[in-house]
Parts: sequence; C-alpha cells; structure tokens
Amino acid sequence: MGMAMMEDRETAMPDADICWAAFVARDRGADGHFVGAVHTTGIYCRPSCPARRPARENMLFYSDGAAAQAAGYRACLRCRPDGVARDAEAVGRALALLDAAEAPPTLGQLAAKVGYAPDHFQRLFKRAVGTTPAAYARTLRAQRLAAALRGEDSVTAAIYEAGYGAPSRAYADAAAHLGMTPSAWRAGGAGVMIRHAVVDTSLGPLLIAATPRGLCRVAFDEDADALRARFPHAELIGPDADFERLAATVRALVDQPGEVVALPVDTGGTAFQQAVWQALRAIPPGETRSYGEIAAAAGRPGAVRAAGSACGANPIAMVVPCHRVLRADGALGGYAYGTDRKQSLLAREQKKD
Repeated sequence: MGMAMMEDRETAMPDADICWAAFVARDRGADGHFVGAVHTTGIYCRPSCPARRPARENMLFYSDGAAAQAAGYRACLRCRPDGVARDAEAVGRALALLDAAEAPPTLGQLAAKVGYAPDHFQRLFKRAVGTTPAAYARTLRAQRLAAALRGEDSVTAAIYEAGYGAPSRAYADAAAHLGMTPSAWRAGGAGVMIRHAVVDTSLGPLLIAATPRGLCRVAFDEDADALRARFPHAELIGPDADFERLAATVRALVDQPGEVVALPVDTGGTAFQQAVWQALRAIPPGETRSYGEIAAAAGRPGAVRAAGSACGANPIAMVVPCHRVLRADGALGGYAYGTDRKQSLLAREQKKD
C-alpha cells in the first residue's frame, strides 16, 4: 500500500484517500504510521484492524494515537493500536541485540529479552524487517565474515572472528550471501568463473555476466574492463550455449518487455537490500511503485531513502527492475543508466500491458 503520505508526516496530516485504501486492504505495512478514527463510535484503530469497516464518511485519519486521543477518541480494544509503538521498540531492541551479539541468540532467547512469545515475535520481526531473526543474523554474520576476510591473513581466523563455531556454517552462509566461498571473497573472486558478453540492445550495449549459480551483473554501458574491476581475480570467460540462451532472455527484457521471467541470480547484499530487490522483482511489468511503497514492502516503511539507495545498488538491471520505481509525486526519480532509458523502458512495458 502506498506510504507516500508518511514521508513528511511531521508537517502534514496523512493523505485521507491513501489511508482509506490502506484500511480497506487491512495493510499491516501501514500500521504505526497513522490511525483511523470512527466518529460514530469514538474509537481509533490501526489500519490492519480485523473489525468490520465503517462507512468512509464516518472516518477521520490522524498521524498517531496521541493525536486521535487529543481529538477525543479512545483506542480500539480489539487491535490495540497503541501497541504498535511497543512492537516497534521491541524489534529495535532485538536488532541492537543481534548487532551486538558475538554468537546469534536463539529465537526463544531473543523473544524473552524483549518480552514476547517466540512465535508472535517472529511474526512481528519479519513484518518489520522483511526477514526472520535467524535469517537476519545469518546475513549479519556473513557481512562480518566479509569484513574479517579483508583484514585477516588466515581464512580460518576470519571465520572464527566473525562468530562462526565451525567452517562448514561459514561456507554455507558465504554461498548464500557473498555469492562465493570465503577464500574466493578474500581473494577478490579468485577461483570464481564468470561467463560474460556485451549484447546489443535497442537502448545500447548491455553487459551480462553470470557465475554458475546465476546472474551477477547486468548493466548498460559496461564492458569486460568494468567487470574485471568489480571482480578483479575472477576467471572471466566467454559465453557457451547455455549462457547465450540466458543472455537472450535478459536482452528480451529490454527489447520485448512484458513477460514475467524467473531468472537465477548470484548477488550478495545486506538483508534490507535483498528485501528491496525481492520487492522490486514482485512489481508486474507495466506497473510502478513509489520508493515509499518499496520500503514498506521490504518491511521498513520509514526507510524511504534507504530503499532508494538499495535501488541504486542493484547489480542486475532489468532482472531486478529498479526502473519501475518512481518518486512519491510521480516523477521519474533517478536511474543509474539515465532517465531517458528509464522512461523508455516504462513506456514499452506499459504499452505491452
């Protein structure tokens, strides 16, 4: 649901039409950003409240529970809208605990520290962050491993410095989050085979590169030298028949857009970046979203600028369609490969739609 009205909520009341749409959809992503008050009952609710919806003309919207209380409303006893702040505080405390922990706590330990039942807290955490506490901890530990690998002479020493109890878990996490083994990461991609080609498209040359696991780089106006700078010690080789078929599918996303294609990818990224990229891949061709909507879909409704940065860090253009994200006012916003390309891609997809 659109969160555009949240971006300047200190200086403006929520947009009533967007708020009403969030209430109709019972959008959990909007919880904590505004409340809806029913003047015929004197009660205010969070957007996801399961109660029967009142008539549109009977609803007013306030930026938070305090504003609704000041206007004479009382909190709904069914959805307990003021509990959203407590939930957000608990998730924030959990993130701090995970960031500071040498070894990841169990879900039960984490939930107990913030005062929630484990299953309930798991749902709260995933709704807010876009991933489970365990997955967040694995990504965090993999990031620590990457940093340790840059500073340690020994791969084994780096593994234990990052908080792993055994190398096997480190190698499994590295495969999922770094896109390569720990030793290869430390050596700048040494031992990793990357097939690549620059293909001609109607919008200019497009570099396409893939490891055996999936696409690792798709970018306009880049060549083998740019790929070498990104992966300085990888083995760069030419295409084979399988890669050519993959490249043809990627090129079609530029020249003949409109189809939803599931392609294998091999990218790293933080937990939030991965959540943003997943949200981008969920946008159907011919449609667009605001940066606020993407932030909400990634589980962090207030992180609009961070969502924009994650879009800018997208390593595989077209496959992760960051060109489908617009500013809250409908303007194109930025695009790493130029706004003319962005506008052209959107026009093609909307025509296909």
